[in-house]
Amino acid sequence: MERHFEQELGELKERLLWMGSLAERAVHQSVQSVLESSEALAHRVVEEELAINQMQMEIDDRVLQMLALQQLMASDLRFVLAASRINADLERIGDQAVNIAQSALRVVQHPRVRPYIDLPRMSLAAESMVRDSLNALVNKDTDLAHSVMLRDDQVDHLRDQVFRELLTYMMENSSVVFPAFELILVAKNLERIADHATNIAEDVIYMVVGHDVRHHAPEQA
Repeated sequence: MERHFEQELGELKERLLWMGSLAERAVHQSVQSVLESSEALAHRVVEEELAINQMQMEIDDRVLQMLALQQLMASDLRFVLAASRINADLERIGDQAVNIAQSALRVVQHPRVRPYIDLPRMSLAAESMVRDSLNALVNKDTDLAHSVMLRDDQVDHLRDQVFRELLTYMMENSSVVFPAFELILVAKNLERIADHATNIAEDVIYMVVGHDVRHHAPEQA
């Protein structure tokens, strides 16, 4: 019975990480669809959202089954509860990626707003937060999780720079108002992706040490 339970825990973690890889790929492809004006990439992100949604439902079902049928020790209970919350954040990351892809499909119909200066930097920062939050989960690395939390302010700063940059373009040239507004929405979605990565990092810390750090700023190293 104990061996079977350990196998269930392992399978839950594997499915969570697979869903994480799908969400991470969706973010990368959605941003590339904007930067490369690629309708094909944007459509791929929208089409692949179904796999993320199906994975979310499967993981939710696994979590419910384990909570209902198992007498969980404290550390295992923390993992299962954290897995449920991480699952929800990964699904939302997938949704934000679809939002970005849909913006890409609209932007491509209009004159290109140049240059993309801070948007690629913001994208790299948000993507690295998602990747590192999942690595922190795999390795139970609370130091890495804390570093993800600290980087959220960097993404917010880049968002503000993108907003200022695009608003300047809009005031100088009315012909770019529509695509510039769509890029503002892209930046907003990237900010939300970073927020979800931060949530995952917080859940990793809770899972490993049993300390709820939500709504508390991490200590500076």
